[in-house]
Amino acid sequence: MKNDNPLVDKSYLFSVQLIKLYGPATYESGGFSLFQQLIRSGTSIGANIEEAQAAQSKKDFIAKLYISLKESRETRYWLRLLRDTGYITPTDAMDLLPKCEELLKMLTSALITSRRNL
Repeated sequence: MKNDNPLVDKSYLFSVQLIKLYGPATYESGGFSLFQQLIRSGTSIGANIEEAQAAQSKKDFIAKLYISLKESRETRYWLRLLRDTGYITPTDAMDLLPKCEELLKMLTSALITSRRNL
């Protein structure tokens, strides 16, 4: 998948990686509800970025990006919690957390630019 918008691409690929992490073993691990929270917030990042692409106004665009920013922060929380409780490996966490941080930075930058141009 290649788009002209790196934020759209990176958020989509991040969602794919989260879904692949959430495999059949998750059901047996006891962390089922934690993984559900991670998937909800993690995939919501890209979904709201995608919605922002068809925003009805600049304010609507900014609102969708803010939702993505909040979901990114929540996803970072769940990743850290799952790592620190042993539900995901340190290797998975070391792969996913920097990607989540990158999305946070990209969203913050996009929001600063968008608000400046209101």
